[in-house]
Amino acid sequence: MFRDRFGWNGRCLARAGVAVGICLALIFLVEATTADDWPAWRGPRGDGTCLEKGLPTRWSAVENVAWKVPLPERGNSTPIIWGERIFVTQALEQQHRRTLICFDRRDGRQLWQQGTDWKEPDPTHGTNPYCASSPVTDGERVIAWFGSAGLFCYDMQGKELWRRELGTQKHIWGYGASPVLHDDLCYLHFGPGDGSFLIALDKKTGATVWKHDEPINRQGTAEAKFASVDYHGSWTTPIIREVEGRQELLISFPFRLCGLDPRTGKEYWTCSGINPLVYTSPLFSDGIIVGMGGFNGMTIALRAGGNGDITADRRLWRHPKTKQRIGSGVIHEGHIYIHNDPGIAECFNLSSGELVWEQRLDGGTNWSSLMLANGLCYSITQRGDCFVFRASPTFELVAKNSLGEAELSNASVAPSNGQLFLRTHQHLWCIGQRTPPP
Repeated sequence: MFRDRFGWNGRCLARAGVAVGICLALIFLVEATTADDWPAWRGPRGDGTCLEKGLPTRWSAVENVAWKVPLPERGNSTPIIWGERIFVTQALEQQHRRTLICFDRRDGRQLWQQGTDWKEPDPTHGTNPYCASSPVTDGERVIAWFGSAGLFCYDMQGKELWRRELGTQKHIWGYGASPVLHDDLCYLHFGPGDGSFLIALDKKTGATVWKHDEPINRQGTAEAKFASVDYHGSWTTPIIREVEGRQELLISFPFRLCGLDPRTGKEYWTCSGINPLVYTSPLFSDGIIVGMGGFNGMTIALRAGGNGDITADRRLWRHPKTKQRIGSGVIHEGHIYIHNDPGIAECFNLSSGELVWEQRLDGGTNWSSLMLANGLCYSITQRGDCFVFRASPTFELVAKNSLGEAELSNASVAPSNGQLFLRTHQHLWCIGQRTPPP
């Protein structure tokens, strides 16, 4: 017995125990690497894709809800998540405040709220409350853009690290682009309106590294109304990708899609073919870049890379007129998926631009951007209905989940570690198990 306990058999059992422990550690490590924080408006890759599996697909106003907490006022920005912290930008219109709120993801408890006063006139559309831009974090700092009130950087405990006043942002429909963090820089697309620009700042100090001005181009407008500054503008949040051995910052401006050197701001290439109003962010997959215009405008796709004007050489296809698009789409296995403003979802072939299917989703107007996880697309309509449909060349609706009441929402679905976070005009919701999986 003692020989079995401490001898050869015991050594085998010990080795087996070590092996099991290593296997379990590897399993947990794999699970940890596929459990995403959601540190920016469209996630860690800036394209709405989540690597997690097993996210909730069915819920209601009372079922599969871990918690919900009231928000002080309406808002369109999307929550971001890092570890146990959730960050939401929030305007307090009656107090003339622009703020960032930090919540505890475990129970929705508010941890802190910081911001600034702004009492000057600030035009916007009635459906686009102030603080429409989502914040961004790298786990050490969180950065939020408050439009004309400036760009603010806080540490994770809410202490202000720096702020930058970048000028007055003025457009009849307000602003909505979100800051982006990449390496040691913070990028902000300041616009739309006169004086629009793209700026790169040192994320630790807020100092300007480079600035790219984008003057309004009124040439080539077919309709008289587009001669007005009110009908020009881009709300695009840029993305950064590796293209033919170099990093490129991809962004849509009125009339064009272009690629810049993210370190210097130097323009590598430009491709024309979209209209002067652009709400969505570029999409990238398999060496193809897609830019979608708004206001029933145009969509273009091009082969990534090149220098100078690549319209003639690299543009693959162009749709001259499309449905109204506010939210951005996703790409999955050679197909583009988009849920349009009128409530119609579409699937296109990425290489050819051919329409594969379109389907009306009975949930009303949709301004949210798609989130893709485990082959499923998630979007939430202004009516508070969240649709889950399969990213497949054959349309399949997996679920329609209603929050009920008048839960107006223009934010996008934010996933993190087995849970979904939904921001409406009234509440911040946590969908899924109260305690997320390890």
